[in-house]
Amino acid sequence: MVEQQTDIKPLAGEVLENFERISSLAKSKLNEGAVAGTNAFASINTMTSNSTERLDQISSANRESYKVLSSEPAIARIMVADRAGGKKAYYICRTTAVSGIPNLASYLAPIGRLGSLEVGEEFKLPNGTVVEVLERSRLHPRLEHDGWDSRGTIVETEQIGPITIESLRLLLDAAGREEFTDDLLEQILAEENQKGNIIDGIRRSVITKMGLRDQPILDRYQDEIFRLPLDNRLFIFGPPGTGKTTTLIRRLGQKLDSAFLDDSEKRLVENVGSVLSHRDSWLMFTPTELLKQYLKEAFAREGVPASDLRIRTWYEYRRELARNSFGVLRTASGGGTFVLKDAIGSLGNDSLGRPIEWYEDFNSWQKISFMDSLVDSARFLAQSDIKTAQNLEGKVSRILTEMEKNGLVSTFESLAGLIPQIQELVGNLKEDSDKKIKAALNYQLNHDRSFLDEFARFLDGLQQAQVVDTDDQDDLEVDEEDDTSSPRTGRAAALSTYMQAVRAHARSVASKRSLGKTTRYGKIIDWLGDRILPESNRVEVGTSLLLQASARRFVNPVKRYIDGIPKRYRTFRRIRQEEGIWYQKEAFESRDLHPLELDLLLLSILRASTDILKRPNVQRNINNQPWTSLRPTLDLYRNQVLVDEVTDFSPLQLGCMSTLAHPQLRSFFACGDFHQRLTTWGTTTIDELKWVMPDFEVREITVAYRQSKQLNEFARGIIRTVHGEEQTVTLPKHVDNNGVAPALLEFADDEKVVSWLAERIKEIECFVGQLPSIAIFVNSENDVSRVAEALHEKLAESNIPVTACKEGQTVGQESNVRVFDVQHIKGLEFEVVFFVDIDKLATLHPQLFDKYLYVGTTRAATYLGLTCIDKLPSPIDTMREMFVTGWASLMVAS
Repeated sequence: MVEQQTDIKPLAGEVLENFERISSLAKSKLNEGAVAGTNAFASINTMTSNSTERLDQISSANRESYKVLSSEPAIARIMVADRAGGKKAYYICRTTAVSGIPNLASYLAPIGRLGSLEVGEEFKLPNGTVVEVLERSRLHPRLEHDGWDSRGTIVETEQIGPITIESLRLLLDAAGREEFTDDLLEQILAEENQKGNIIDGIRRSVITKMGLRDQPILDRYQDEIFRLPLDNRLFIFGPPGTGKTTTLIRRLGQKLDSAFLDDSEKRLVENVGSVLSHRDSWLMFTPTELLKQYLKEAFAREGVPASDLRIRTWYEYRRELARNSFGVLRTASGGGTFVLKDAIGSLGNDSLGRPIEWYEDFNSWQKISFMDSLVDSARFLAQSDIKTAQNLEGKVSRILTEMEKNGLVSTFESLAGLIPQIQELVGNLKEDSDKKIKAALNYQLNHDRSFLDEFARFLDGLQQAQVVDTDDQDDLEVDEEDDTSSPRTGRAAALSTYMQAVRAHARSVASKRSLGKTTRYGKIIDWLGDRILPESNRVEVGTSLLLQASARRFVNPVKRYIDGIPKRYRTFRRIRQEEGIWYQKEAFESRDLHPLELDLLLLSILRASTDILKRPNVQRNINNQPWTSLRPTLDLYRNQVLVDEVTDFSPLQLGCMSTLAHPQLRSFFACGDFHQRLTTWGTTTIDELKWVMPDFEVREITVAYRQSKQLNEFARGIIRTVHGEEQTVTLPKHVDNNGVAPALLEFADDEKVVSWLAERIKEIECFVGQLPSIAIFVNSENDVSRVAEALHEKLAESNIPVTACKEGQTVGQESNVRVFDVQHIKGLEFEVVFFVDIDKLATLHPQLFDKYLYVGTTRAATYLGLTCIDKLPSPIDTMREMFVTGWASLMVAS
């Protein structure tokens, strides 16, 4: 130990000296004020505005880097030697390095990989020089009243092998005392102090706060993954605590900063031409609001601003897409087809169990349905006695005969050349039909000038909620000309509605289909009575309108294809329900939609749009017909899309997320663990992931950093007992992984449970010397307050506060014991976890019980406690020998 101290003291002095130099330089840069930004130009004009924006971004990024460096100067020191024997020490920092400090490099830069290599490994520097790692020190800077220190520093050299130094400052102070004092007692006390300051191996740190663990330097496998090229499709899977989410965050942090992109990645970004800057063009999905908040904190540590616009839950994002981007869901202002209902019992077990087959059935059906409608429209044109319509039909039919072979996209491109001719035909027909309808309206106004006012009052009283939806109404309205600027009130609205209703009636007469009496137009026509087209004109005008509708299908076929998907789905659902496939036989409202049905619809829309947008000429001509309707999808694309806890999402949800990755980059990064899936509809196999993206690259990481040996073995035992599988997981080398066995209380009522919890918590505080991060998981929101209040009363004399975390919200101080509903446990980690009434959980969630138990168990780093109302439920009752009743005796023995 004395020799180790002698070897390390020069290193300690150098590290603390460099902390001061880096921090002081960063602070001076901050104090210099604004760096070149908008002040770089005398005036702002259209020629310099883009440059100004880039400079402002650089200025802001630099200031953020200086702030980080002033409080955390470096996170690692690596000594290397080249083949000629020359040695050099590199300091690695978390953010962009400040100029003026030799050999200071960002971990995100290529040279930052040195921080993840082990002693003895070789590395090729950017200049081509091959070096060998001689020493590696992982640093944890802390500015204290007497200067800089590094706490829990891990040092590894060719001769020393890894050791943990509690304080570099203490090491140097002791050296100073030895040099300047002859007091034998003081020397003896100093030596005793040093014994606790340097520890062989790597000591596991105690978790004292909720959140995602900070891992400044990744291991070599994680490091390799996050540095893979920007345009990769990656899925990382592995047991809890292996750093999957940390790797994902580190990758995003690096790929957002153009300074760390290689030349090929920079070219890709430049060619994309996103509406957002590359730094803002990303989106990350997470299953819960609670995990979303901790991800935002983790991003902040990496200097990545992560607003609610960037980190989203799929639940909120899909509703936004369906209402605002694609008009699938109804809004108060009108439009939309469906009403989202969380509790609707529409889906059968086969659609829940085989979502990919369900989607492919619908998508195939709706494509064929759309193509058939185009063929039917062409036939209607052929039946017309108008020569221009007949000529047009010949051209259209030649294109459609190749449709099945060439595909829809090529068909759309071919039809685009006919748009001017079709518009001319439709314009002439519309002018004539409108003239006849307005003549009928003028006739009514000549007899009663107040007619429009009276009609407007009737419309104001016609409540949309009282109108029954029918598919017949949709079939008639889908052919109406686009009129997004229709007035909504007053005479203008009355005129517009009159025209639409009379058109719908004329079409129904010509097609020999009646308007439903309970539909909106049915009620309007009933109120109008004979104040519509004369009977002699109805068939003629209706036939003209049907011809217009048939021709109009070729004016903007892309829009009709994409916008018609929700209504085609309603027809598909009705047909399959009658056949007893995918849907429950019981009746449900045709307008109501299950959330998983919304996923299917969004995937159909997004994939159909993306298939077209993949064509470079489509994106170039996005503002021209017939491609303008694809603009909403194009605006959704992001340069990077990331997914945390990927197995909690269904293949259809993941399919939607993957289509949001810009087609020219296809940068998609996901991480998760199949054993941690907490949804019945979540993704269960690699094959399902491959369906989402066939060229997914799968990487597995297996070193678990969170748990003690005992809890790791218990978690593996759950997998072995329930699934008969042997989990691939290892613990980190040279780390003190020893802990205590999980504790169990059986046959316990509420009072006994609370007393047992209180005793275990006090045991832990006594042993650790402080109150670590503690979570208690209960089976429902109703239990959260009840358990928290009872436990708070039991722990009051020890001044240990207990907080009820309703809906998974994190409230109270970090030192509080927290009580959660078990559904909010995903993604968190604590030093201590207790499960209350685990046998009741098995009854409430038989399908997911083993998942909840496994995920909950792996939230705990060192201490795990389970209580049962009765006894351990099957099948984990066979694991009884792995438990103890309490930890007091074990702690005394240790």
